[in-house]
Formats: sequence, C-alpha cells, structure tokens
Amino acid sequence: MSRRFLLRCACCGDGDMSAVRVPKRTVKRPTGEEYAALTRHEVFAQTGSGPSGLDQPTAAERLLSAGPNEINEAVVHPLPLRFFEHFYHLFALMLWVGAALAFLGGLPELAWAIIAVIVINAVFSFWQEYRAEKATEALKRLIPRTARVVRAGVTLEIPAAEVVFGDLLVLEEGGSIPADARLVEQFELRVDQASLTGESTPVRRSAEPATERYANSTDIPNLVFAGTNVVHGRGSAVVVATGMDTHFGTIAGLTQSLGDSLSPLQREMGRVTRLVAVLATTLGAVFFSLGYFVAELPLVTGLLFAVGIIVANVPEGLLPTVTLALAMGVQRMARRAALVKRLSAVETLGSTTVICTDKTGTLTANEMTVRAVWIPDSTVEVTGTGYEPVGEVLLEGLAPPSDTATRVARALKVAAACSDARLVEPDDSRPSWRIIGDPTEGALVVAARKLTRPVSGDHAGAPAGEPEATSSSAPRVLEFPFDSVRKRMSTVHAAPEGLVLFAKGAPRELLELCARLCDEQGVRPMTEDDRAHAMRRNDEFARAGMRVLAVAERHIGHTDAPRAPDEAERDLTFLGLIAMHDPPRPEVERVVAQCKTAGIRIIMVTGDYGLTAESIARRVGIVEDISTIVSGPELEALSEEDLAALLASDKPILFARVAPEHKMRIALSLKSLGHTVAMTGDGVNDAPALKAADIGVAMGASGTDVAREAADMVLADDNFASIVHAIEEGRAVYDNIRRFVTYIFTSNIPEIVPFILFVIFGIPLPLTVLQIIAIDLGTDILPALALGIEKPERDVMRRPPRPRSERLLDRRVLTRAYFFLGPIQAVACMGAYFWAYWSRGWRPGIELPDSGELYMLATTMTFGAVVATQIGNAFAQRTTRESITTVGFFSNRLLLVGIATEIALFVLLTHWPPLAGVFGFVPIEARDWLVLAALAPVLLIADELRKSVLRRMRGDGVSADAPLGGNTPRMHMRVTHFEEAS
Repeated sequence: MSRRFLLRCACCGDGDMSAVRVPKRTVKRPTGEEYAALTRHEVFAQTGSGPSGLDQPTAAERLLSAGPNEINEAVVHPLPLRFFEHFYHLFALMLWVGAALAFLGGLPELAWAIIAVIVINAVFSFWQEYRAEKATEALKRLIPRTARVVRAGVTLEIPAAEVVFGDLLVLEEGGSIPADARLVEQFELRVDQASLTGESTPVRRSAEPATERYANSTDIPNLVFAGTNVVHGRGSAVVVATGMDTHFGTIAGLTQSLGDSLSPLQREMGRVTRLVAVLATTLGAVFFSLGYFVAELPLVTGLLFAVGIIVANVPEGLLPTVTLALAMGVQRMARRAALVKRLSAVETLGSTTVICTDKTGTLTANEMTVRAVWIPDSTVEVTGTGYEPVGEVLLEGLAPPSDTATRVARALKVAAACSDARLVEPDDSRPSWRIIGDPTEGALVVAARKLTRPVSGDHAGAPAGEPEATSSSAPRVLEFPFDSVRKRMSTVHAAPEGLVLFAKGAPRELLELCARLCDEQGVRPMTEDDRAHAMRRNDEFARAGMRVLAVAERHIGHTDAPRAPDEAERDLTFLGLIAMHDPPRPEVERVVAQCKTAGIRIIMVTGDYGLTAESIARRVGIVEDISTIVSGPELEALSEEDLAALLASDKPILFARVAPEHKMRIALSLKSLGHTVAMTGDGVNDAPALKAADIGVAMGASGTDVAREAADMVLADDNFASIVHAIEEGRAVYDNIRRFVTYIFTSNIPEIVPFILFVIFGIPLPLTVLQIIAIDLGTDILPALALGIEKPERDVMRRPPRPRSERLLDRRVLTRAYFFLGPIQAVACMGAYFWAYWSRGWRPGIELPDSGELYMLATTMTFGAVVATQIGNAFAQRTTRESITTVGFFSNRLLLVGIATEIALFVLLTHWPPLAGVFGFVPIEARDWLVLAALAPVLLIADELRKSVLRRMRGDGVSADAPLGGNTPRMHMRVTHFEEAS
C-alpha cells in the first residue's frame, strides 16, 4: 500500500472513507492475517471504508477493477472430449460392432450407414445434454445468492457477486459469508467453518484485535471466510478479499473436480442399457447361429442377419430422450415456482411417499400480522393488515384507557427493539411496504410503528432499512440471539436510567424466567397463578391458530453489561403476550386433499406451539380426527424403535416445538421404514435434515443461503402447493420415460420378425437393415421426443406412489411392448408385406420374388406399415391408464408435428428417387395408401380396449398398469398416544 494512502487514512481516522479510491488489482493490500492485528479504526483506514460503509461510486469502481466476487468454475472436460464420449458408450459400441461386421461381410454401404447413425445420435445426444445443462445452470441463477452490506449508511441487499473489497457486511444467523472479512462488531457470533476445516462444531468469533500467532488463518478469531456460514448470532465485518483471492478461492484453485455420484435414475438407465445390450447381442448371436448353421445361409447373409437383429434392438434415441424429458420437467417445475437443482432429482420427486413440512410460510401465507396483545387483565385488538404500519389499538371496539394503551405500547416497543427486522417504505421499484428479515419480527416492528405514527399515514419514524432500536433513545449495546434451545432472544440497551434488557420468546420458557409482572397496579411479584393464567391465555390464542410470543424486560442499572445469556436473562418483568395470525394459503387445503388421494402422507414438523400447529393443520385438512402431538422434549425421550413405531401408525402426527436437529432424526426414521421423504426447511440448522431426506426442499424467499445450498429443490414462492406440483411433474417425467421406452420397444418386434421369417421360412427379407435404421433414427425420433414432454395425466395424483423397488423396464412395460402391442404391430406389418404381393397377382404356392420392383414394393409397404402403426402407437402411449379422449388428440402439439414430419419423411423416402434408390423403396399407389391409413389406428384401438377392460376389472380411477392396492410402506404397530402438556 502506498505511503500517501496510509497518511490520508491516518488523518481521516474512523470517519467515512468511502471517497478513497483503492483499485484492487493495483494496490498491494495486507493479507487476512495482517488485518487480524489491527484495531477497528485501523481496519477501516486500511480498506478505505468506515462505519457507514462504501459509497456506491467507490463500490462500482472496485467491482469494475477487481471483477465479480465469484469462484471460478471447477475444471470440466473440454467440449470436444465431452462430445467424443458419445461415441463409445455401450449402445454406440454395439453399433460399431455392427458396422465392422458389415464391412467384413462386403457391405460397405450398410457399414457407412451405421456409422452415420452413430454420428447423428452422438450429435443429437450431445446437443440435448448441453442444452439441458445450460437450462439447469440458468435455473440455478434464478436462486439468488445475496449479501447484506452497508453502503453510504444504508443497509442494502445486493447480489453476492457484487461484494467488493472494503464493503461492510451485515452478518446474520443463517446467512452465507460471501467473502473473507475482518469482524468489527459481533454479538454471540458463531460460524460453521466445516467447508474449510472439516470441523462441524461452530466456532466463536471475536471483533477484538488478535496479536497472537496462529498455525492456520482459519483459527484467527476475528476473521470470517467466504463459503462458511453464520449459525448463531450476528455481527458486521469489513471485506478484505473477494473471489479467487479468498481462502476458499485458493483451495478451489488447487482442487480438481470430482465426478458426481450416480442418481437412482442414472443407475436405472445404466441397468436398462446393459439389459438391452445383452438382449440385442444375444439375439444377434443366436439368430446368426440359426441362420448359418441350421438354415445354412451364406456367411454374408448370416452377418447381415446378425447386424439387423442388433440394430433393431438398440433404442438409439433412448439416452437423449430421457435427458429431454428431465429437462422439460425441470422447466415446467420452474414455471410453477419449484427450482430443481439436479435433473435426476425430478424422478425422485415422483416417488415421494411422505412430505415433512413446516407451517409458517409454507402452509401459511407468511404475512404475519399482530392481531391481539394481552397484558395482565386486558386483551386489546390491533387492526390493519400486511406490513403497512396503519391501524389502531382497540379494547372492545373502543380506544383503550391511557394506562392500558401505555402498557400495550411498552410491550410492543420492547418486542420491536428486541428484533432485527427492518421495515422498508414503498419506493419506485417496490410500491408496497416490505420487511427485510424474519416475518414474525417484522410483524412486531409494524405493530410498534402503528402506535408511534398517526393513522393518517404520516411516514415519520425510523429511516427505511434501519432497525427500530437504532432510532430509539436506548441504542442496542449487546445481543443474545435467538436459538432453538433457549427459544428466546434478548438485547441490552443503554437507556438514560442505565442498562435495560428486552426479551421475547416462547411463552412457557420466558415465563419461567419472570419474577415480576406489570399490571394496572404497577410492577409486583409474579405468582404461580399469574403464570397459569398467562398460559391459559396463550392456549386460547393458540387454539385460534395464532402464534404467541411473550415479552419481558429487566432493568440492569449502571453496571457492566452481562456477557452470557444465563447471567442476563433472569429476574425478568413480564409485560404481556403478543398474538399474531398468519392465515393458511388459500390453495393449501386443495393440494392437501390431492396428496391424500395420491397416497402421500403429510407430517407437520414445526417449532410453533402444539395447539397453534394443530389449529392450522385442521384448517387445511392435514388433521381431520384425533391427532398425535409430539413435542420436542417428548421426541428427545423416544427411542429409535418407539419413533419408528409412532411414524408407522395410521394416526395423523404433528411434531411441535421441535428443534431443527430433530428433523434429521425424523427423516432418517421415515427412510428406515421404506419411505421416500421430502423435507422442507429454511434455517441454517435445517441443512442436515435437508441432506438426509431424499428430497430437500428449501424456501427461496425466506430461507437461508445454507438451506438453499443443501437442498435439492428451492421453492421460489415458499408455497406448499409448489411441492405437490413438483411431485406431480416428477411422476409425469417418469411416466414419459416409460412412454418413450414402450413406444420404441414396441417397434422392435416388427423389426425383428421379418428376419426370423427370413431365416425360418426363407421368404425374401421384408425389411432391410438400412430401412430399420431409417425407422429408428428417422421416422420414430420426433414422435418419441414428443412423448417425452407429455403433460401429466389427469389421474397421475390419484394413484399411490411408485415403490422404490419398481424398475423402469419392468414386467408390465415388457409385456405391453413385446407381448401385446409389438406382436399386433408385427402382424399388421407382415400383412401389408403379403398384401403388396397379393394385390399384384401373387397367390400362395407361388415363389415370392426377392428382387425387382415387386419386392421393393413389398418392403416399402412393410416399412410404411411400421410408420403407420407407430402413429397409433404414439397416441396409445400418451395415456397409461386413461382413455386418449381424456387428454384429447390435439393437446400435444409437438406430437402432431412429429407425426406430420414422420409422414413427410416417408413420402420423401419413397417418392424422391435419390433417397428411394439408397433405401430400396418405390412409390406406392392410392390403394396402398388406403391400406396404410387403415392400419394407423390398429394399435390405438387395441390399447384402448385393453385399458377399458382393466379399468372395469379394477374399478374406475384405478391404474390400468399399477398393482392393486396402495404401495406406501407402512408398519402396523401399537402406538402410545402422546399429548403435549399445556
């Protein structure tokens, strides 16, 4: 750093240094270790910052100079190498073998055609995967990573990539730390550095200078690092390194990327690939042996036969179509506010059997509003909705007496001062009032502001974006943040009469710490009857579906501030209860009923009071009769066997007042029972549970960065309905993959049968290998892709979840393709083959010609019959259970385009001489077209009859392909009824 700059900083002292220009790339700055020994004033001086942060021009200049605060992407295979990977997977290797056999058999034209198939398939597969990868990256960018910084004295929320050297970070529980920084202020701050050190235990941080020498920079107590998370407390820190200059960036630059583990669907696709490869190779070898050794075919003809069998059994478009189906499912989910971070997670969603959901913001609207305040002997109503600070305090519809109003105002002001939420006024970008921070704390801030400003809407008060406490006469000097064990938060403020502590939290826990209460007679000792009376009021509010917080204070006086929560939170004076209402989302009741129909169990897991949780659960339909309420302490007391027995019961279960760490135990127990579990979460401590569940679902609007990073799916709108929509799409994606597989495998039978008849009966080959390739990579490909984006069937959420053990290529799929639709299609195609001879004068007993125009017409008709019957097959595959009339013939426009392209390609192959000559086709006449038109609906009609019969056999609305009865894993055991003590 230049001497001139140091002199200027020394002169400025602790003032606002935002005007100082420090280009990151041109000025040599101290390392993080050197910042550790500096005082708060020296840190501001060295970084050109100050207590009010940088100004916007300085931040913009530093961002332009240093670049975005991002870690470079991990090294991946170059695009050319990734492209060539598509030339040596199992299907491609089989086709290479076929091409080699064709060369050996003296058929170079066939060999080059097979190689062309390999190249076309590789190009298509690579392009589809590349597009899916880019689409997934785009969806990840929709999940915002933000940072809170102070610039020019105003707290802002900006993209993490725009954080620059010298920015003053605002660190809060649940947030990710976006850059390396030196702490200048902290309140009980603890940081999870597991991503850097591997140690899962959170470490305490300090804002004091650190003069000792430490073996590792991560041990220095006043430094925080990019990629770590705040798990407790809050603070502020000055950024000293960004992007690849951070400690995490250095490690990332030295780390080689590791491959991801295979998802269940990827493993299943590998199994299908191996199965098909073994099937094709075995059939090719068997029929080559039969042809060469039994039928005594020439070697060239036998090789041609083997190649035909192999090519006919290889579904060349399987892999790219699966990728397309997943990518389209992801995009449809994104349009419904569910952002999926991994393509393979889409399929897992479809097999979900249990959803463990929070209450606030997920089942409810997350628009917390204070509705009532109870102070000893009086309950007042607070009017107004939303976050606009306009409303009144009423006692039985009238203005309360001055004493009552004063005590209500005191309770609300204490609650607001003991909060970190900010109320932001409308501006040009956002026309409505909004909250930065926790919605519950936001409701307290709004209620307090309603009492400090006229109802007319005068907007005087705390500056936008500032904490309520900072504008009061009692600034905050110390904070003991909320945690899930204490279930409360307290702050210490410097008032004229000395230090005062404000506390808010769960009523039961806070009442136990209260020695006095404030009523109309003043402050007096609190009795057990007073506590019981307060808890009865709490229960009344809870039964009405309200969330209740208790508020208390303590006058510490002119002494040193206590440094530990246990020392500070004692001998409190109880001020009252604040009841807030967060109404259920209007659509939740409908989707809860949909889950029940779909065989999906819903378990509410919340930190709220049990009666409040049960009230909301009854409103939305999760609970209809007697429920089992298990509180956090009761859950702690349960053994693993008892918890499994409880979760296996048929009774509705609510877990209330649980800590986030309990969620992981619930998820693991459900998985041990064979369930596929979706778990919601938003807090930093929810991350282990989100990882433990099969599908971790984080909140996009209110969730922490830690939760979003740990989750498989992020809800942009925090809405429970979006989870159910995502499950519906997941089921549809799996169905679509099966549709494609069944569609492709069905046509394998009419492609194989001609070779079998050729060997056994010696008839001229009805389909050549080139013609099979024209089907698999020509006429079939677009309709198959269209089936990959089919919308969910109407009954997709009226059938039970798919068992974990169910295979993609199972008995039902193989039976439908190989033993029902395939044989019907083969009969139709061979009928068209013989009809071509019959209509031109051939009769049984006359030898069939194996060359000439009549033979070419017969192969053309066989090819045309495959194309025609595949049209009916495509429509038949659109529904697995219902009639095609329920979805309509014209609702999948891409399928209509695919069929039109299929027909156009057939016309081009048969009527354009250059292509017709290559593939051995001739033009067909009007009567031939009528035959093909008559064959088009054959498979559709046959499958409609099959579905109708099975629907009648199994009852309306029940799967035509699914087994009878539900398949949700369940253990039936005697369960003890747990009731939460009031």
